[in-house]
Amino acid sequence: MAAIETHYQHIVLDDQGVPHISGTTMKVAELVVAQMAYGWSPDELAFQFPYLSLGQIHSALAYYWDHKADIDEQIRRDDARVKQLRQSLPEPPVVSKLRGLRNA
Repeated sequence: MAAIETHYQHIVLDDQGVPHISGTTMKVAELVVAQMAYGWSPDELAFQFPYLSLGQIHSALAYYWDHKADIDEQIRRDDARVKQLRQSLPEPPVVSKLRGLRNA
């Protein structure tokens, strides 16, 4: 993967222009989703993702706030794709069995 440096010390863009935290495979959007979902502070994010430094976390969050509309759109697209994939898969047998138990 060819990475393009940004003005953010710890952020690189992949070939499609998606921002990642340098030295990792983590997308900026993934870190932001974790923060939004759990309300984690940068220190808690560092605890939950011990392979990230506080500098990487703060740089990713700064990048997010400076590019909020683009990252929010990426999150929305990724979420829609996951929902579409889930709907296209057959229901697992264990789920069918549990539904049967609940309705009995």
